Amino acid sequence: MPSLEILPNTTHLGEGTKRARHEYSKAMHALGIDIGGSGIKAAPVDVATGKLLAYRQKILTPRPALPEAVAAVVKQLTTSFDWSGPLGITFPGVVVEGVTRTAANLDPAWIGLDAGSLFAEAAGNPVRLLNDADAAGVAEMTFGVGVGEVGTVLMLTFGTGIGSALFTEGILVPNTEFGHVEIHGHDAETRASEHAKELHDMSWGKWAGRVDEYLQHMEALISPQLIIVGGGVSKQAQKWVPRLRGIRARIVPAALLNDAGIVGAAMASVSRGAPDPSGASDAAASSGRDGQPP
Repeated sequence: MPSLEILPNTTHLGEGTKRARHEYSKAMHALGIDIGGSGIKAAPVDVATGKLLAYRQKILTPRPALPEAVAAVVKQLTTSFDWSGPLGITFPGVVVEGVTRTAANLDPAWIGLDAGSLFAEAAGNPVRLLNDADAAGVAEMTFGVGVGEVGTVLMLTFGTGIGSALFTEGILVPNTEFGHVEIHGHDAETRASEHAKELHDMSWGKWAGRVDEYLQHMEALISPQLIIVGGGVSKQAQKWVPRLRGIRARIVPAALLNDAGIVGAAMASVSRGAPDPSGASDAAASSGRDGQPP
């Protein structure tokens, strides 16, 4: 694993200055964990640049995806990076003050659970928990194709389901969950997610037609100026984005691809000093930590 130290050469500096820079560098590093319906990914991140500081690790989401089983994976990933410090975790559902309100692609046992405290205890570190698509959207708006965009921006992540993040004048409207908008009597994500494409063995053309129909529906509802498409399938954007022809808004693939959730999670863990509209919350491990980053 590459070293987490990315400081410039400081051999000419005094010990006090080098120590101060070392502490500043550590403060700008955080571990991001992105929980998805099929996999759980993690990597340390330089939150000043949005760059991963080590190769990301991925573990399949347990089945059934019960809270204790997922928490065990969080602990495993935290341990694998020998991590002690800020930790951000995304969750594929509505998160309010650390409590998971929905869990369409995991297990009903998550509904109403204080997942923030569960993860903090498992990781042995202070934890910031937020919706997965919200995290990805914040990362893209900060480091990706959303930089400098004004007006209404919609980010959609296509994976096991469809996650959504909505921004107006750069401000996040949290927990939108537009993947559950009803189309033809069904949740849109059951028709147009990456999982639906694989499940029904759809061609790129057929699947793009369903995505196009979904985006037309979303455009009629919120009229975004820009639509950012992310998730694992964004790596193959050239095979389907050009087929989306019924939309007035600009449509662009996410610059951070499937790492956006990791980056956004890490960013959330060190953003305590700024107003946070994301619904994210902090939880300190029950081992006596005070919830403050080191």
